[in-house]
Amino acid sequence: MRTLLLAALFTFPLPVFAQLPSPQVVAVPSLAPLIESVKGSVVNIDVAKRATAEQQELMERYFKNRRGAGKEEAPLSPGTGSGFLIDPRGLVLTNNHVVDGAVTLKVRLDDGRSFDAEVLGRDPLTDVALVKLKGKFDPLPSVKLGDSSAMKVGDWVVAIGNPFGLAQSVSAGIISALDRQIGASRYDQFLQTDAAINPGNSGGPLFNLRGEVIGMNTAIIGGQNGAGTGIGFAVPSTLLKAVLPQLEKTGTVTRGWLGVGIQDVSPALSKALLLPAQNGALITAVNEGSPAQKAGLKEEDVVLAIDGEKVNSSTTLTRIIALKRPDATVALSVVRSGKAAEVKVKLGVRPDLENLGELKKPESAPSDSHRIGLAFQDIDPRMAEATGLPRQGALVIEVSPGSAADEAGLHRGMAVIELNRKPVKSRDELMTALKGLSPGAVALFRVALPGSGGKSLIALEVP
Repeated sequence: MRTLLLAALFTFPLPVFAQLPSPQVVAVPSLAPLIESVKGSVVNIDVAKRATAEQQELMERYFKNRRGAGKEEAPLSPGTGSGFLIDPRGLVLTNNHVVDGAVTLKVRLDDGRSFDAEVLGRDPLTDVALVKLKGKFDPLPSVKLGDSSAMKVGDWVVAIGNPFGLAQSVSAGIISALDRQIGASRYDQFLQTDAAINPGNSGGPLFNLRGEVIGMNTAIIGGQNGAGTGIGFAVPSTLLKAVLPQLEKTGTVTRGWLGVGIQDVSPALSKALLLPAQNGALITAVNEGSPAQKAGLKEEDVVLAIDGEKVNSSTTLTRIIALKRPDATVALSVVRSGKAAEVKVKLGVRPDLENLGELKKPESAPSDSHRIGLAFQDIDPRMAEATGLPRQGALVIEVSPGSAADEAGLHRGMAVIELNRKPVKSRDELMTALKGLSPGAVALFRVALPGSGGKSLIALEVP
């Protein structure tokens, strides 16, 4: 039957095909004019960083084992990234992880010029940094920040950057999803795109078809050998606009603070708390002396909106409050015991839970324990009062990526209050106890979590 069918397909006389109408050529719009108008504002960023504490230790071991060789300073490690000019005066936006710990910083323009640069401000919690070019120059080409909230899934976007060191590489695609939360920070609200994003694109712009920057390319879902997989993420321009004024003025970002522990609302909780829908953020704890307590917020209150903006989850609440001024008064729409209410709160200043203000640069970073990858400090009483942490213990201020501590789940902002079921009262006490552990021993940490008042047990094997 298949043979007969195929034979029949080839029995048409040639004139039948000759009579078919010729296809019409349709001109496809080109992105070339858009790219030509904005590419001059896209820059390449070359950085040199000191070796990490672990790299330094390996270097010291290497030179120690060489005959007749003394200890030498670890070399600088080069890196590259992307950025874009937002001001003719030479102000560049890029990712914090591109410039974090940079000893030297150079910015290369599309026209071939290169400038030394300095970091004006950075915000690790949103992975945004502001860089300024040094020297004298005429006004430089710059681009405008657009409105990422107006973007819809399916809208066309264009990415320009420096992937794998290939300067001024252009890729195009669409917005694949909105409001993505990928665990990069507590303020995740990424735009997802299928425009090709690869290592080196970090910090580069994501344009809409009007030539406005609606996102900063920041993360990818990695494939083999560090290659991209067609799924990239960009910090939305609404967030860039929120942190930019403070970065330019003070170099840091100060955020609003409620002082509550929160969690998402499950279907069972929604039913138990008599909520109109399965959304909002459930308050699980109210910190003593916090703005929330002063305003009368209570445990089991469910926040549904802030200043009319809908709160879909605990992450949404955290992000909205963080983008408010610390002295702002906000109106919270809540459900309490099944009844709707409105509570006005004058926000406080979010405590430095991650101790970012105290962290030193990598070349002189504290390294209390090379073996497990942790650094500590004593707990400041003011921070303890603001965050609900205990007044005694050791505050984690640094966790080395890929270390035993990192893999075990320890992170900055936690307070170690016990080690192997023995109380820890200070940093020095904890360090003494850790030094007494042999390789292969298990360290059982009891840690207090900031904000929620909760505790957790974390175990790791000492390398």
